[in-house]
This record gives sequence, C-alpha cells and structure tokens, in this order.
Amino acid sequence: MKIKLVFLLFMSSILASFGQILLKRGADGARSLAGFVNLSLLSGLALYGLSTAIWIYALSFARLNIVYAFTTLTFVCVYILSFLILKERMNSLGIAGIFLVLAGLYLIVVKGSSS
Repeated sequence: MKIKLVFLLFMSSILASFGQILLKRGADGARSLAGFVNLSLLSGLALYGLSTAIWIYALSFARLNIVYAFTTLTFVCVYILSFLILKERMNSLGIAGIFLVLAGLYLIVVKGSSS
C-alpha cells in the first residue's frame, strides 16, 4: 500500500474525529435551533467537510473497499479522544473493541490488498 494513500486516509480519520469532538462540544447544552449555531459546531462541520474532501480524493486513485476500511479508524480515534478531551469513560470492553477494530483494519488493508 502506498504511503501517500495511508497518510491521506489517516489524516481524513483524524480530521473527522476532531470534527466529531467539536460537534459534540457545540451540541452540548443547546436547547434551541439558535443554540446549535456556535463556533465549535461550525468548526466541527468544517473539519468533517475537509475530511470528506480528502476521503473523496483518495477514492480517485484507490479501491473503495480499501478506502472505506479506514473509516473504522475514526471510531477508534473518537473513542480515545472522547476519553482524553471530553473526559468520557473508557472500559475494558471498549478497549478490547479498539484492538478488534484495528485487527480488522489490518486484515482488510494489509492482508486483503495482497490477495
């Protein structure tokens, strides 16, 4: 697998993950439609949009089943970032899930692309 593709998809996942954190922060405590219009929410949307643009670019030169597999990395990053930034709880099953998701990504991307 080309390093350029891995870098782009990793960056897409990181941007989407931080976008999700900002969306959560922007949505917290909002009680009206106007409450959802704030810098955190708009920044989250911008990061998510940039992530999507990078992902679409990656689709222009890589197989969909490889590119799409990297979306699982976003789940892992959001789980970790929600613990680090939002102070949400982690548990042993969640941590085990992270390893299973990463193992699945490895099997699809590394082993699946070689067959």
